[in-house]
Amino acid sequence: MTAPARAPLDLRLYLITDTRLCGAHGVERTVAEAVAAGATLVQLREPQGSDADFVALGRALVQVLAGSGVPLIVNDRVHLVAEIGADGAHIGQGDMHPVQARRLIGPARSLGLSVQTPGHLQAALALPEGTLDYLGVGPVWAQQTKPDAAPAGGPEVLARIARASPWPCVAIGGIDIGRVAQVRGCGVAGVAVVSAICGQPDVEARRDK
Repeated sequence: MTAPARAPLDLRLYLITDTRLCGAHGVERTVAEAVAAGATLVQLREPQGSDADFVALGRALVQVLAGSGVPLIVNDRVHLVAEIGADGAHIGQGDMHPVQARRLIGPARSLGLSVQTPGHLQAALALPEGTLDYLGVGPVWAQQTKPDAAPAGGPEVLARIARASPWPCVAIGGIDIGRVAQVRGCGVAGVAVVSAICGQPDVEARRDK
């Protein structure tokens, strides 16, 4: 597979949505405020609910992000990326195979893959060129927002994978405001956050901390 000329993603502040945490504040409003406060990428993650509800929320977020330059990435439900009009997909180790996901979304959209171990990185390195655009590495620490997440690997595993990866890496899992500096010191391109933004009453204030 020949590597296409996709624009690199800005992974510095990677927001993963959580409808439950956003609560009455709403996902759309949370995303709008997060982008205004500096979020550089939004991943729509909604493991519960129907495809129809997922598409409706995804399309609403496309409208929220229109003109911002911030891409929308769809978690897991790769078959809905085109219907939503999203900019790409993100898959985990237990989801669709990356080659199949790449075929579904085509060469123009972005694809991210979650990895937890150096072994996962080695498997990713064996994929055809151009399959992936970035890696999500983690959970770095124990977290509460994804009950089926893999065990935490800690900052040492994060740094080891980031050093060896040819793709930019975004750290995920248990990253609160106090840990951002430590994570960035591991050589990653950005940090992914959920509860640090979703459900927070003042998103801009969280960014400045």
